[in-house]
Amino acid sequence: MTERLTQFTNDGLTFDVIDSGPLDGEPIVLLHGFPERGNSWNAVAAILNDAGYRTYAPDQRGLSRGARPTSRRAYTMRKVAGDARALIDAVGGSAHLVGHDWGAAAAWATTQYHPEAVRTLTAVSVPHLGAMTKAMLTSRQGLKSWYMGAFQAPWLPERLVNTAPFVKWIRAGGMSDEQYARFRSEVVEDGALRTALNWYRQLPFNDPRDASIPVATPTTFVWSDADLYVGRYAAELCERYVTGPFHFVELPGVSHWIPTEAPEALAAAILERVRGE
Repeated sequence: MTERLTQFTNDGLTFDVIDSGPLDGEPIVLLHGFPERGNSWNAVAAILNDAGYRTYAPDQRGLSRGARPTSRRAYTMRKVAGDARALIDAVGGSAHLVGHDWGAAAAWATTQYHPEAVRTLTAVSVPHLGAMTKAMLTSRQGLKSWYMGAFQAPWLPERLVNTAPFVKWIRAGGMSDEQYARFRSEVVEDGALRTALNWYRQLPFNDPRDASIPVATPTTFVWSDADLYVGRYAAELCERYVTGPFHFVELPGVSHWIPTEAPEALAAAILERVRGE
């Protein structure tokens, strides 16, 4: 692709994209999580661009202004994987795929459903959905993930986001002042909070059998030991669901927000994977 990509379409929706790096660079697609947008990848993308790679960081479903369906069913893993596949098709049909938080879940799902489109996978913070499900049922992960159930309630999370307990909780997880300010302006004030929460509220509408689909694509999983939301047991289970080459990278002392807190270390892990080192 010899021109910059600013938008792509899928499922009747229009998605905004941050396209950066050399025009002839190998494509790396970067999927953000909750409650962020594509610009959460800026620091990582800059390093990847300097290394010769072209990066595409979309505002995902629920965040892009042209892609905010209100139905919970519009956010299932097959739907968001379809969005990632559409972007990959728009940039040439295959790409390296990286995702953080819910973006990691979307990246795992894309690799499960569309393996031919994914050259390599780097998942950050959130493990394979099979590992996450098993950990929630057999360890303290269920307690760490209590908010996933709380976010199912209609209207209540939208109201609580302005309260001191919510701010204290999300800041306790390591979110910086700058990140929190972006969340307020780019998600809450921009009117995207309710549709962004549909990433959680879609959970009852997935086929539970899909969670166990293994991944054969060369995969790196990056986890940080100060993550408030994902524990070690879930992280270490991840390898059981990857049948291809797998590498586990642990970042000591880093919170859940790896792309903004440790961009150099994350970029190094991504580069090692895409280069096949």
